Amino acid sequence: MSSLLFVLGIIVAVFVGFNIGGSNTGVAFGPAVGSGAVSKLAAGGLMAVFALIGGWTVGRRVVDTLGSDLVTGDPFTLSVSIAMLFFIGFALFVSNVFGVPASTSMTAVGAIAGFGLASNRLNTGVVLEIVSWWFVAPIVGFWVSAVVGRYAYDEIAGRIAVRQSDGPLLEFTPRPQLGPNTTMRELGGTALVVGIACYMAFSAGASNVANAVAPLVGNGSVTMNQGILLAAGAIGLGALTIARRTLDTVGNDLTDLPLAAALVVATVSASLVTVLSILGIPASFVVIATMSIVGLGWGRATRAEGSTLPGTPTESVGAPAATASSEASTQSAASTQSASTGFGTADEVAEEPPLAPNETAATAELYRPATTARIVLLQNLVPALATVAAYTVFRFAPFF
Repeated sequence: MSSLLFVLGIIVAVFVGFNIGGSNTGVAFGPAVGSGAVSKLAAGGLMAVFALIGGWTVGRRVVDTLGSDLVTGDPFTLSVSIAMLFFIGFALFVSNVFGVPASTSMTAVGAIAGFGLASNRLNTGVVLEIVSWWFVAPIVGFWVSAVVGRYAYDEIAGRIAVRQSDGPLLEFTPRPQLGPNTTMRELGGTALVVGIACYMAFSAGASNVANAVAPLVGNGSVTMNQGILLAAGAIGLGALTIARRTLDTVGNDLTDLPLAAALVVATVSASLVTVLSILGIPASFVVIATMSIVGLGWGRATRAEGSTLPGTPTESVGAPAATASSEASTQSAASTQSASTGFGTADEVAEEPPLAPNETAATAELYRPATTARIVLLQNLVPALATVAAYTVFRFAPFF
């Protein structure tokens, strides 16, 4: 029986990692595939490699948090671990099927916290620390992106223009050199897009390997190294198979839209997730990215209106500039959501049509606070349900 449970635990862990790879690859490599910088096959391979690197180097801290720090004692029996992973995998399945922008990390913490409450083993100090970071990180992402949107986005958008020329990017005969039609700007832009995508894959591995194997590592069924290799392998499998559909959708949506906003949000969000992973905090890329998108749009909106961020000098912007800024902001915010989160519902954050010539943009036209609040609510709904379901099952089911 124990051998059968172990095999079942491995299967469920692979299922969770498989779904993580399928969803996170589109998030990380959507801009790169959409711009033609890499193929879908290359994106899947790079996702597998950098997710493994992130999990192997940084992800151990998150595995420790979920596998041993969140609950006291040694409560993760094999059957409990399987049930825990089932809650996480089922939540991923529901979010993928119904398009609910749920956070895998928040769902994992919620399920384990529900178990900790039911068994009176919850480490409330660790939970409070994690939840406090869940509030702080999105706020930091919002303000960093708002400042970039206000003061630096136009210059970034002007410098990042990945237009694929005819012919190969590089030639390797007899030595590496630029292709016949390749410019240094094209080479640099392509390298930047691919580099940021790999950085996002690294942060995804750092944060998400724990979601697939932490309970199994916590109960000693697998070692830390075995768990990381198992999770990274499953993520890579998902990246090379089911992620191709997501990449195709995101890539097709992205080709006619600007890349700069997607890269700003990706860099801000991935950096925050990586820092939190180093601290051992399970982080939600989806929530941070959503608030970063809103911050970028709000920062662009303040520029379009000629207003200022709190504590900054007043700057006057003329009507033509305001119109151009508002159009760029509306388009970039929408494209960022498609490229960086892959959730169509959040496109409503900034879905206004382009403004007519000489029309002044209002802040509400570039982002929608009510819609944003609804999206954040949806992002927290599945983790909350996972917490309640885990508590109910582990509290009242006699076989646990």
